[in-house]
Amino acid sequence: MYLIAKHPYIKIQREVSSLEQRDIELDRTIYLYSEKVVSEYNEFPVNDVFDMSYRFFGRERGILYIHTGKGVYPYTVKSSPEAFVKAYKQHIKGQ
Repeated sequence: MYLIAKHPYIKIQREVSSLEQRDIELDRTIYLYSEKVVSEYNEFPVNDVFDMSYRFFGRERGILYIHTGKGVYPYTVKSSPEAFVKAYKQHIKGQ
């Protein structure tokens, strides 16, 4: 198993107290290995990943979608994951 690509993403954690509500951005990384895709709390064997896609909303944020047999998993990104998706399609899908 070897690392093919990685890309940063953020998780937004909402904290609510009796006085205020605030959002905290947690920096994380998603990794593409030859045998699996790994994020902070998820691990997908590459055989279970059907596709990857992304869409940007404005200039600052977008969503990287991991399409699997168990559903679609969204990851919020601040920079284009185009190289990550391209690496998946070249190395895993052979496109």
